[in-house]
Amino acid sequence: MFKAIAVILKMQQSIGHKSELSIYTSVYYGVRSGSIYQVFNLLKQTQFMRLFKSLVFGFVFLYAIPVQAEKITIAVAASFMPAMNEIVALFEDVNKGDQVEAVYVASGRFSTQIRQGAPDDLFFSADTKLPQMLAADGFASGEVKPYAVGRIVLWSSTLDASDLALERLSNKTIRRIAIANPRHAPYGQRAVEMLREAGLWFQIEPKLIYGESISHAAQFAQSGNAQVGILPLSLVMGSTLSEKGVYRLVSDTLHQPLEQSFIVTKQAGEKAVAIRFAEFIESEEAQAVIARNGFTLPKR
Repeated sequence: MFKAIAVILKMQQSIGHKSELSIYTSVYYGVRSGSIYQVFNLLKQTQFMRLFKSLVFGFVFLYAIPVQAEKITIAVAASFMPAMNEIVALFEDVNKGDQVEAVYVASGRFSTQIRQGAPDDLFFSADTKLPQMLAADGFASGEVKPYAVGRIVLWSSTLDASDLALERLSNKTIRRIAIANPRHAPYGQRAVEMLREAGLWFQIEPKLIYGESISHAAQFAQSGNAQVGILPLSLVMGSTLSEKGVYRLVSDTLHQPLEQSFIVTKQAGEKAVAIRFAEFIESEEAQAVIARNGFTLPKR
C-alpha cells in the first residue's frame, strides 16, 4: 500500500500537476478493485493518456513515411548476362525495396574501371584472375568467391555447326570468325588458347574479327559478318542465339578452365543490400538459374 502511494507521489512530482494526484490514487484503487472501465476513464483525464496518444500518433507517422529503397550497381561479365538478369529479378522479388542495376561489358574493362574509382558494388568476372588481382591490391572487401564454370561453343547461323570440327575452321569457305577481344575478355583469351592448343592458330588468326565484349562478338556472328562465332555456351542458351543458329560444344581440355568469380568491392563492404545479394548468389534459387543457363557449378 505504502509502495503504491509512493509511486503515485513520484508520478505526481514528475508531472507537476497536484490536481492529478487524486486521480492517480483513484486509479490505484480502481486497479485493486478490478474496475478496468473506471481506470480507463480516470486515465483519460491525465497527462499519461495525452502522452500515450502522442506516442501512438508518432508511431503511425513514422510507419506512414515510405522507406527509401536501397540500390546497388553490379559490374557483370557479358557472358553471364542471361543468368544474371534472371537472378536479379528473383532477388528483387524476395527483397522488396532493394534495387540492383546490372551493367554488362568485358571483364577486363570493369577491372580497370574499378581501379579508377568506378562506383561498382560487386564485380562478377568471366574469370578468377581479375578478381584475385583486385583483392590483392585492396579493392575487395572480402574473399574472392567462384560462382560458375563456363564452356565454349562454335556457333553459326549459316552453317550446321552441330558437327563442325575445329579443323574445318581453316576451310576457305569460312572467311570470318568472331571472338571477344582477348586483351580484356577472358572468353577471348580461352578461344586463343583453344586454337593454339589445336595447332590452328596461324591458319585461323587472319580470319578473326574481335568484339569489344563477348556480346559484341555474338552480334558479329548473328548478323552474318562472321560465319562462325566462338562463344560462351551460357550466352547461346540464354538468348535467341539458340533459336537462330546451331552450336557445337568445344572440349574444355583445349584451354584453361573458365572458372568465374566475384567480389564485393571495398566501397560496398558495409552496404547491407550488397552483402544480401552476395549471399543470394549462393542460394539454391540462384544456383539453379546458373546451372540452367549452361554453366557448371563450382566445387564448394
